[in-house]
Amino acid sequence: MADAAPRLKSLVEQLLGAPLPVRIRAWDGSESGPPGAPALVVRNRRALRRLLWKPGELGLARGWVAGDLGIDGDLYTALDLLAGLIWERGDDARSLGQAVRDPKVRAAVRGLAKMAGPFPPPPPPREEVRRVRGHLHTRRSDRRAISHHYDVGNDFYEIVLGPSMVYSCAYWAGAGSTLEDAQRDKLELVCRKLSLKPGQRLLDVGCGWGSMAVHAAREHGVSVVGITLSQEQAAYARKRVADEGLTDRVEIRVQDYRDVTDGPYDAISSIGMAEHVGAERYLDYARDLYALLKPGGRLLNHQIARRPQKDESAYSVDAFIDAYVFPDGELAPIGTTVTQLERAGFEVRDVEGLREHYALTLRRWVANLEAEWVRAQRLTRPGRARVWRLYMAASALSFERNRIGVNQVLAVRTPQSGASGMPLRSRAWGE
Repeated sequence: MADAAPRLKSLVEQLLGAPLPVRIRAWDGSESGPPGAPALVVRNRRALRRLLWKPGELGLARGWVAGDLGIDGDLYTALDLLAGLIWERGDDARSLGQAVRDPKVRAAVRGLAKMAGPFPPPPPPREEVRRVRGHLHTRRSDRRAISHHYDVGNDFYEIVLGPSMVYSCAYWAGAGSTLEDAQRDKLELVCRKLSLKPGQRLLDVGCGWGSMAVHAAREHGVSVVGITLSQEQAAYARKRVADEGLTDRVEIRVQDYRDVTDGPYDAISSIGMAEHVGAERYLDYARDLYALLKPGGRLLNHQIARRPQKDESAYSVDAFIDAYVFPDGELAPIGTTVTQLERAGFEVRDVEGLREHYALTLRRWVANLEAEWVRAQRLTRPGRARVWRLYMAASALSFERNRIGVNQVLAVRTPQSGASGMPLRSRAWGE
C-alpha cells in the first residue's frame, strides 16, 4: 500500500510543530497535502537520511543538489510557502536542545529514522565546498573561493546572464525592459556617477567578464585596468576586449586587489565584489582602494547588504550559500559599509538602494536558466545547475521580502581643500 507521503507529512508536521503548506509526493507514488499547492518531491529514502543527519537548511540543500528532493510546481511559490518554516522562524524555531527534550519530537524523529532505513549518512554532493584549515580571506583562500563560484564554465554563464555577461544587479526602467538594456543602463549609471572623462584611468575591481571595462573604455574614452581572481573570467574578458578593438585602452589582469600598486587612478568601480572581502578585511580593502585614488577621485562600491541583527555577534553565514555558492562570502549592513569607507578616509556622498532591481534581475536569470535547462546541465553538472537555480530563485524572494538589499555607495577621496568635485544638485551625475 502506497502510504509514505501521508506518513511523512504527519511526522514532519509533528517535528516542526506546524502544518506543511506544500504537498508531499513520496518515492512510492503517494501524495498528501493541500490540493493545488506545489509538491515537495521526496524521490528516495536517502533524502530522509540527509535531513536526519544534517537537520535544517543544509540537509535540504544537500537533498536538492543531489536530486533526492525536488519541487513539482512553481519554484518561487514553493520557496515562498516554505520560507516561514525554514528561513524565517526566528525566535520561534525549535532549537535542537528543545527538540531532544520534547517527547513528540523524539517520536517523530524515530518515525522518520524508521522510514529512512538503517544506513549511514550519505556523503555530501560533490558540488559542496571542501573546507580546509587556515585563516579566511588570505590571498590563497580567496582565489579558491572565487574559482569555486566563477570557474563554472563561461558557456554556462552565457546561458544565465545573457549577452551582457554582467553578474550583478541591473538597473530597470520598468519590468518590460530587456535584461540587456537594463544591464547597459546599470553600467552607464556607474560611469556617470564616477563622472568618467576621456583620458582618465579607471580601476575595475572584480571585473568579471569585462563588461564594465569594455563599456567605460568604448563609451567614455577612459583607460581601464580590470582585475579578477578567475582565470576563466580573465580569458573571456581579454577576448571581448580584443574583439572590440580596445586592447590599447583595456588591460585585464588576474590579480588580487591587495597587489595593485600602479595607482593613482581617477576612479574605481567595485561592482558585486566587496561581498567576498570579509568583515575582518573590509577596512583594509577600503584603505587599499583609497590609497589607489587621486585626490578628488571617486569610488563606486556596488554591494549586497543584509539587515542588521538583534545580536550582531550571533550572526552566522547562510549555510547553503556558504557551502555551495559563495564560500567565505559575508554580507554586512549598509551602515557598517558606510562607516568602514569613511574610517578609511572616504567622504560618502550618495547611497542608492536597488533592492527591487535585483529581484527583477534574478528572475530574468532564472528564466534564462530554465529555458535552456538541458543544455545548462550538460555544460556544467546537473547538481551545479540545481545549485544555481535554487540560489537565484531564493535570492529573488529574499530581495522581494526585504531580507537583503543592494546599494551603490559613491565615495570621494576628498582633498584637504574640501573641494570634492561633486555637483551641487543631488544625483546630477556627469556634471
